[in-house]
Amino acid sequence: MKNLKLIAVGMILITAIGCKDAKKNTEEPITEVATTTGTYTVNSDSTKVSFTAYKTTDKVAVGGVFKEITLTETHEGKSGLESLNGTQFNIPVSSLFTNDATGTRDPKILKFFFGIMKDTELIKGTFKLAADNSCEIEVTLNGKTATIPLQVTTNSDTSLSFDGVMNLENWDGLAAVASINKACEALHTGKDGISKTWSEVAVHADVLMNKN
Repeated sequence: MKNLKLIAVGMILITAIGCKDAKKNTEEPITEVATTTGTYTVNSDSTKVSFTAYKTTDKVAVGGVFKEITLTETHEGKSGLESLNGTQFNIPVSSLFTNDATGTRDPKILKFFFGIMKDTELIKGTFKLAADNSCEIEVTLNGKTATIPLQVTTNSDTSLSFDGVMNLENWDGLAAVASINKACEALHTGKDGISKTWSEVAVHADVLMNKN
């Protein structure tokens, strides 16, 4: 009788343990979600640079682009902005294009503006990124080097736009401004009879990134 009780207790224990194990086996396994981080490089062929100059006292805008730009010293970064840090650029002045229907504006700018400056075959520069993600470009023109602070617009993680203002006096460019104003005196004269070419030029750039 005692043996029968022991056997019964043993069967109950075995059943209980079996049920417990079966319950464990029905639980879904924990799946770890892998997180990946990419790196970015500049898509050099997609970079576009444009500018807006101003004439007359009413500050009438005259827009243009540089159709060629070469980027060097590019590298990978954890973001599109970081990948630009230290990137150098060369812009051939001869690639200037203002879409002037008469075909006379571009030659005048090349001759009477860039033509009286020093070493203006190329506009050279370097993109610099600070620790707080503020950025600027260091530009060399007319034998002078100065910086242009930039505002950044993030269109997407692989598309950035930059805007800044180039004050030409920082590159000793006021003589060039006076020269182009004289060459275009009638065209730069407003309703007030005053001929004026502004010394500030708005600059804009669109840059695409490759995400690796």
